[in-house]
Amino acid sequence: MTVVAGIRIYPVKSCRGIDAETAVVERRGLAHDRRHMLIDANDRFVTQRQHPQMALIGVTQDATGLTLTAPGAEPLRIAATQRFDACARVTIWRGGADAAIAPDDVNQWLTRHLGFDCRLVRMDAEHHRAVAHESAQSGDEVSFADGAPLLLASLASLRELNARLAKPVSITQFRPNLIIDDSAAFAEDAWQRIRIGGAELEVAWPCARCIMITIDPETGRADGDGEPLRTLRTFRQVGRGVMFGQNVIPRRLGPIAVGDRVEIVSLREREQ
Repeated sequence: MTVVAGIRIYPVKSCRGIDAETAVVERRGLAHDRRHMLIDANDRFVTQRQHPQMALIGVTQDATGLTLTAPGAEPLRIAATQRFDACARVTIWRGGADAAIAPDDVNQWLTRHLGFDCRLVRMDAEHHRAVAHESAQSGDEVSFADGAPLLLASLASLRELNARLAKPVSITQFRPNLIIDDSAAFAEDAWQRIRIGGAELEVAWPCARCIMITIDPETGRADGDGEPLRTLRTFRQVGRGVMFGQNVIPRRLGPIAVGDRVEIVSLREREQ
């Protein structure tokens, strides 16, 4: 039986994630996931691709707000009631989104401990960003995530990859929201619709990976041999992309939990 083996939430895009036993699937993805993001002086998003040290920014979240941590720094508390500045238009890949900008003391803390000029922005309820993919339906929304509301990855698929690596990697290196297990390796490639707890999800398109998966989430350093991307390329290359994990769009909203069964509602039609 395929089950949910882990749930991870990333309150600030490209910073450290949080393990959760339960979560709520909303239209934009898991509640609190990637509702905050860093931007540069040109209002463009920044990630570990340009700044691997972002992996060292820890984040905890509760009903009262966020706490950010960095090596050698005093924690920074951002209350849920903290007023952010007026809305700004920010750039994510080729698209844009409206966001509220954090106050100066927050941005100065991040700039000081990351070593580059940056600001924190927040996606509030009144800010909307459409899913820009052919799989999307009218009204589909996404947070500050790269493309889809959720990312699913399989421990069985990870084991297949690790069997080919000299040094195994953790599933956290792929930054999934939903970690599933007890399926065959890469069985998720064939899924079209799944049901978990109170939610139903469309497995919309495979996730093309980049250099970000070469960054160790514990150290913030990239692997000198380009692993595991280099090995993935030898058996998971599809066109110009190297695939690991699946992008997921909610179709019915509701609660999910670690241990929930993953029910396969439908499979993709095989290409002739």
